[in-house]
Amino acid sequence: MGAGAAAVQSAGPTARRIPCWTGTPEIYFAKTVDNSRLVRVEDPRRELEMKQFGVALGCLFLLVMTFAWQHFRAIEYGYKIESLKMQCDGLVEQNRLLRLDEASLRDPQRIDSLARQLGLQSPQAGQVIRMESAAPESAAPVMASMTPVAGLPAQ
Repeated sequence: MGAGAAAVQSAGPTARRIPCWTGTPEIYFAKTVDNSRLVRVEDPRRELEMKQFGVALGCLFLLVMTFAWQHFRAIEYGYKIESLKMQCDGLVEQNRLLRLDEASLRDPQRIDSLARQLGLQSPQAGQVIRMESAAPESAAPVMASMTPVAGLPAQ
């Protein structure tokens, strides 16, 4: 046996290697099976169960989709409400600033100093005429008229 092993080792790479596991060999046989004569038997109970399962699954799917849709819409409305609140706060602040600007622009001392810079003078007594803001009660058209004011040069 030693001589045989030495002969295999001396033969070099052309010699056949002995596998380390020599268990049962796997053998596959080709089986020709003719299934052409098999006929599937229709089971009406099984078919009814499958239809009921499909309907139940469809209802469950619709329920889950409705819940998800409502959930995502609620999140979207929350974001929209927050953005509108921020926009409202910004508009309130802008309104406050505009009211402050209006109050500073209506300041009589400021108007008087600007008028003096432009070379205007304070009105004399009788030069200021207050216009009534109420509209005439009759629906008839009103003709515009001009009343001369004392102290103003005529043009």
